[in-house]
Amino acid sequence: MQDRFLRACRREAVDATPVWFMRQAGRALPEYRAIREQYGFMDICYQPELCAEVTLQPVRRLGVDAAIMFADIMTPLIATGVGVDLVESIGPVVANPIRTMADVSRIRPIEPEVDVPYISKSIHLLKAELGQTPLIGFAGAPFTLAAYLVEGKGSKNFLNTKALMYGSPNVWNALMERLADLTISYLRVKIAAGVDALQLFDSWVGCLSPHDYATFVQPYTARILKTLREETNIPLIHFGTNTTNLLPLMRNDGGSVLGADWRIPIDEAWELIGDDKAIQGNLDPAVLLGPWEYVREQAADILRRVNRRPGHIFNLGHGIHPQTPVANLERLVAFIHERA
Repeated sequence: MQDRFLRACRREAVDATPVWFMRQAGRALPEYRAIREQYGFMDICYQPELCAEVTLQPVRRLGVDAAIMFADIMTPLIATGVGVDLVESIGPVVANPIRTMADVSRIRPIEPEVDVPYISKSIHLLKAELGQTPLIGFAGAPFTLAAYLVEGKGSKNFLNTKALMYGSPNVWNALMERLADLTISYLRVKIAAGVDALQLFDSWVGCLSPHDYATFVQPYTARILKTLREETNIPLIHFGTNTTNLLPLMRNDGGSVLGADWRIPIDEAWELIGDDKAIQGNLDPAVLLGPWEYVREQAADILRRVNRRPGHIFNLGHGIHPQTPVANLERLVAFIHERA
C-alpha cells in the first residue's frame, strides 16, 4: 500500500506501519557519500537532477514509505542573501549575527522564481520518479532559524538568543515575524510544486520553558501551520527535539502530526498530544549504532506501546547519524513492515 504514510497521517487504517527516517537522504548511504566527493551540499540542492537522485537513494535502498526532499533548513535564508555558510562538521555559520532591528531588516521576502527556481524543478522530477510514493517537503521553524541567526552557529545554551528575547522583545518579535513570513512563502513553493506532506523542523526549541515557548515562539509557529492549513489539506508534521514539556502546547499549533523524540515513551507522548493527532517517532538514532538484536528490541517496544493504534508513523527521534550501519536501517524497515 503505497499511500500508507499518508493514510497514517490521517489516522486511517494501514496494512503496515509506515516508516521513514529524518536525514535518510544522505549521511549514512555510501551512494550519497560518493556524490558528495564531487559536489558540495548546496551544489546538490541547486541542481535538480542531483537533488532528485539523492532524495531517491533511500527509497531505493531502504524501502521507506516516503521520500523527504534533500535540502537544508537554512536554504530560504541562503537564497535571500543572508550570509550563511554550511561548514562540514559544524553546520550553519552566520557571517553577521543578528543583534538589532537594522540587522533584522536585512532579511528580505523570498522571490520564488528568482531565489529558488530549483525547488519546483526538483519536485517535478521527483514526482515523476516516485510514482505513488509520497514526497515530504520541509522547512526550519522560526525559532531554530532565529537561534542560528542570533548565535551565529549552533549552541549548547542559546544565551544570546534568550538575551535578545528577554531584553529586546521588539527586535525578537520583528525577527520572528519576518522568519514566519519567509517560511510560509518558501513552503508555498513546495505545495504548489506538488509535495504530498510538509514537516516543520524546530531542532532547538527544546531549550525553552513552556512560558517562553508560549510567549516568544508559539504565535509565529502557529501562524505558519494555521495559514498553510487554510490553503492545503496535505499533512503538516510539526517536530522538535527535547519537547516533552512543550507537547501540550505544540498540539495547539495546527499540525496534523506531531513528532516525538526518544526522551519520552511514545504512548506517553500520545497522551500529551491527544487522540485527534497522529504521531511520528521515536527511536533514539543512537540505538542504530548498536547490534541488530538491540535495535529490534527497542523498535518492538515502540510498536508494543502503540499497539496498532491508527496514526503512527515510525521514525527516529532525530536524524540518522553518519556512522549508522546501513544494514541496520534496511533490517529495521523490513521489521517494521513485517509487524503489520
